[in-house]
Amino acid sequence: MDKPNAMKNLTNKALHRRTFLRGVGVALSLPLLDAMQPAIATAASRGQFDVNNPPRRMLGICNNLGLLPEKFFPQAAGSQYELSPYLQLLEKHRDDFTVFSGVSHPDVDGGHPADICFLTAAPHPGSGGFRNTISLDQFISERIGHLTRFPSLTLGVNVQKGQRSLSWTGAGVLIPCEERPSKVYEQLFLQGTKKDIEIQLQRLDVGKSIMDAVGGQAKDLVRTLGPKDRDRVDQYLTAVRELELRLEAAEQWENVPKPKTNVPAPIDPSDPKEYMEKVRLLYDMARLALETDSTRAITLMLDSVNSPTIEVQGTDVTEGYHSLSHHGKNDAKIKQLEAIDQWHMRLLGDLFTNMKNVTEGNETLLDRTMILYGSNLGNANTHVTTNLPVLFAGGGFKHGQHLAFDTQSNYPLPNLYVSMLQRLGMEVDQFATSTGTMRGLEFVAT
Repeated sequence: MDKPNAMKNLTNKALHRRTFLRGVGVALSLPLLDAMQPAIATAASRGQFDVNNPPRRMLGICNNLGLLPEKFFPQAAGSQYELSPYLQLLEKHRDDFTVFSGVSHPDVDGGHPADICFLTAAPHPGSGGFRNTISLDQFISERIGHLTRFPSLTLGVNVQKGQRSLSWTGAGVLIPCEERPSKVYEQLFLQGTKKDIEIQLQRLDVGKSIMDAVGGQAKDLVRTLGPKDRDRVDQYLTAVRELELRLEAAEQWENVPKPKTNVPAPIDPSDPKEYMEKVRLLYDMARLALETDSTRAITLMLDSVNSPTIEVQGTDVTEGYHSLSHHGKNDAKIKQLEAIDQWHMRLLGDLFTNMKNVTEGNETLLDRTMILYGSNLGNANTHVTTNLPVLFAGGGFKHGQHLAFDTQSNYPLPNLYVSMLQRLGMEVDQFATSTGTMRGLEFVAT
């Protein structure tokens, strides 16, 4: 592309309002300060973390049809609780996770639409004029994302494209999910030829020029706007500069060799009914991304609502996943749904095992990674968004317990998010509708 001509063509056009707002969303999702530049240069030049001081990370997983509550929640609280039928499938990892009951997001209602608020806790997602807020992973990405090649990874299984995601920018803009394990593998490990890298660097350079051009157009608008819109333009111009810095960081990473792996490239399942295989492969890709320190914040949306009749080993599933969740206490449907839930637990257990098999100094990858697994629905059959099934593993916390809160007057789940942020070393005392840190959850002394 001839850059001067491209710039001329861009600046000769009026800035469409929709493009401008979309630009604001993207820019605001990637803030980066000048003070961070030395850290970027250090991380990019090194391309790896210090094995004597391995980083902490997070992986957030939401199954938007939840789990059968009577099979998931333990009856007793504390460390001596008896494992529920589903948790029995995770028995060998008992001391590696905490299970919660009686938690939810205050004022997050609306049934199925609540899945997009699982990591944001933005209230009333089903209401008219709803605007989402920043998700936990993007809050983390804004602060430490510059230390890794990918500030964050947003993954999904059978996701309703453009409408469902766990990751949202500070401006309430959805970050699309990557569903193809092969594409994630390519991003993580395939370096490309020298020519490929040069082409990518040229694209990044053009991208920075486009940001300059759009920023110039925004300045021209100021003279015709009212005070409220001027403030928005000021925010936009600041965000343009931040995105330029992000592009500069990406340019530095292009010259850093990607990590190597002996794991073969995955083959993408071609059929939505291969739901469980997709989950397994994306768990593998998430683990590899964390193990190689390619990112420190990952989300995975398991869009069960958007899944058809799925394949489950050892069980003849005859109806769509969503239909089964509305079982109406039909025994045949409950039996099929229970088999699906059990496979979710088995795959989660395999993820824990694989992460415990990776050592980092005197700890394991699971010890250094916080894994949040849960749902926006406490019971998919009735669409309630209270008493959410939540399991929290790893990350350097004292586990092996059931923290039971009031199932009628729920304890705020965002308190867990504050504890997670603090475990990452951030001086944060509030996130969304939190009231403090998660009561009863303590760090492991290091």
